[in-house]
Amino acid sequence: MLPLSEFYKPDSLTQVYRVDYENLFQVAGSFRTKHGITPSSADQQSTWLLLVDVQNTFCIPGFELYVGGRSGNGAVDDNRRLCAFIYHNLSSITSISATLDTHYIFQIFHPLFFVNSLGENPAPYTNIHLEDLVAGKWKFNPALAGQLGITAEYGQRLVLHYAETLAENGKYELTIWPHHAMLGGIGHALVSAIEEAIFFHSSVRLSQPEFIIKGNNPFTENYSVLGPEVLNGPKGESLGHHNFKILEKLKKVDRMIIAGQAKSHCVSWTVEDLLTDIQEVDPMLAQKIYLLEDCTSAVVVPGLMDYTDSANAQFTKFSEAGMHLVQSTSLIENW
Repeated sequence: MLPLSEFYKPDSLTQVYRVDYENLFQVAGSFRTKHGITPSSADQQSTWLLLVDVQNTFCIPGFELYVGGRSGNGAVDDNRRLCAFIYHNLSSITSISATLDTHYIFQIFHPLFFVNSLGENPAPYTNIHLEDLVAGKWKFNPALAGQLGITAEYGQRLVLHYAETLAENGKYELTIWPHHAMLGGIGHALVSAIEEAIFFHSSVRLSQPEFIIKGNNPFTENYSVLGPEVLNGPKGESLGHHNFKILEKLKKVDRMIIAGQAKSHCVSWTVEDLLTDIQEVDPMLAQKIYLLEDCTSAVVVPGLMDYTDSANAQFTKFSEAGMHLVQSTSLIENW
């Protein structure tokens, strides 16, 4: 087990700060030499760490969609463990990819997209039920049609089709979320301590990190890294594309480790979509996947929603399919 680096402060997980890249780069060089760490290209076993949406918007208390879990400290504690896991296992992690949930104000899960008969927008955490759309309780906001390059009639057809498709595919109902992960805003950025750990890893292991943008299509949710919740619109037109690059990379590595936020949404749906792809190609690929169970939490909004039980049920399903549920305190080389 490699030691925690001298600059890492476990109490920094609730803070947003500037990463001192130049100092970190110098420390990384000394750390590499002291511990005899080789470049990632020399790894005999390749280990890929995929971090899902470890952004301020989900992980810092007081930010827009903080994932506190049932404890209230969920994402903060998760990231403290995740940082320690990265530092302790630097010599075993070959590459790191981080997804970035990326949103604009005009999107189907934000308040402006819908209005009621009084012209009011739904409040955050409102579920848009199919029967409410059919009854006219909520409808597409015609004022957005020009901005989105569509007609008001098409917008209404789209939201009805969208809600129907979610129900048919067994997805969560459309939820109106607070504005979060807004491109250009500080909430969109990675948690500083996580960014620091990624930069240190890349400097020590000479491994280029990968950053994956998702969620910026106005007409569909995109919890999963592999693709949108609804792929096609009411006319059969494409609303987004399935990302097969994740599966292709999984085929090439020896291990894939997944952590991030939220367990109930972006993590679970990413793993669910990946499992679907795996089962169509080679079910044995599931055995390459390790889920850091203590580095992810479910969405819990006291008095409104609690997805903990459904998220745990999903992880049980993944385990039964051959994936490994692991703790961050165990060393990769012992798996």
